Amino acid sequence: MEKIKAFFRNKWTGFVLATLLYTLWFVVWTGNLWFLLGIPVIYDLYISRYFHRFVGSRNARLCERSRAYKTVYEWVNAIVFATVVASLVHIFIFQMYVIPTSSMEGSLLVGDYLYVSKVTYGPQMPNTPLSFPFVHHTMPFSTTRKSFSEAIQRPYHRLKGLKEIQRNDVVVFNFPAGDTVLLENQAVTYYDVLRDFQTTFGPEEGRRRLNDEFTVISRPVDKRENYIKRCVAVPGDSLEVRDGQVWINGAPQEPIPGIQYRYVVQTSAPFSQYALENLGVREYSGNGSSYYMLISEATAEKLRSLNNVIAVRRYIAPPTTEVFPQWEEPRWSADNYGPIRIPRKGESVALTPENLSLYERIITAYEGHTLELRDGAILIDGAPTESYTFGMNYYWMMGDNRHNSADSRFWGFVPEDHIVGKASFIWLSLESGKGFPANIRWNRLFKKVR
Repeated sequence: MEKIKAFFRNKWTGFVLATLLYTLWFVVWTGNLWFLLGIPVIYDLYISRYFHRFVGSRNARLCERSRAYKTVYEWVNAIVFATVVASLVHIFIFQMYVIPTSSMEGSLLVGDYLYVSKVTYGPQMPNTPLSFPFVHHTMPFSTTRKSFSEAIQRPYHRLKGLKEIQRNDVVVFNFPAGDTVLLENQAVTYYDVLRDFQTTFGPEEGRRRLNDEFTVISRPVDKRENYIKRCVAVPGDSLEVRDGQVWINGAPQEPIPGIQYRYVVQTSAPFSQYALENLGVREYSGNGSSYYMLISEATAEKLRSLNNVIAVRRYIAPPTTEVFPQWEEPRWSADNYGPIRIPRKGESVALTPENLSLYERIITAYEGHTLELRDGAILIDGAPTESYTFGMNYYWMMGDNRHNSADSRFWGFVPEDHIVGKASFIWLSLESGKGFPANIRWNRLFKKVR
């Protein structure tokens, strides 16, 4: 036992183990040879000790002479160490995410705190490395001041993960339509507001008025809002929605327990609040004889068995111009959509003036080309073309609360460089409107996300 302890206390043993771990993590995994420059630092830390002799020893003497200096040094050292470790964990291992809206009910509830694994799909190296630690895109105690600098912008690079995104995975990603933001009203989507302005005032005048009324800013990919949805289709899939039922490659989507739709419920007598809570109905509206309820099919069956319920039928949304790709005339709806093919990296698609709106954002916003339609001809980067080859994989994300979810049906494909990680489990769940500890949903703690 003493020989084993002596072996691990040996400075060369420490140097070899630290170098091996550092090389596997920062050189091999990231694929960045510049990190090899860190090995001399490890050598000095374990073997040569030059830094300690010329800087560390002087710092130790200052700590002995001044209690105030020692206190400040210890606090600064602890804060820097904690910041570095927490930042590395946040970048490479996992991050926490809290459910802000009801778009994933009844799978995930508002107030669920999630462990989001970045290792599963592979962590993405930061596009915007110069940023204030522990905040996303806005400085603390501010709603408008950005927390990052775009002086350094790195290209997309994802490290090797444990697996690829699978159908029905619950995924956290950067909001694709969040590249442009209205600073004074960040709760709305810029492109939706722009369409409203242009419909009212015309294309050019609408854009001008919007820019006059709001401060319009842009955000890099890794600083856009985080969204959470279920991946219903992966690259190469064909997707269609028929009367609310998702079909993938010609087959119905695998059943998802707790998935919710809007139902129209007609009654002979109104429900009490207690009855609604007992049924698990969280979102509803109505006047006592007719209700709109966001519920699962299982809850709908319970309602049908009640004496005061006359009828329960699922609401089917009509065609609208609000769904992607926002055609001028209504063609699809949230409940009857497609068919549409999910783009896969390396695949080519024939481009026509009729289908161009489906791929316009992919070509321009996500993959950085110029696009122009001139006299019926399609020009990409100034050259006429009849097809386009995708440079990334894309995914189709939808919320489990199907009639209360802003998802791919409204803003389109999710590029692979927007993927943050996989929602793994719930580590805490708090119910709003209740005091501690009554607000803790004990039955949801450490529940796996399915």
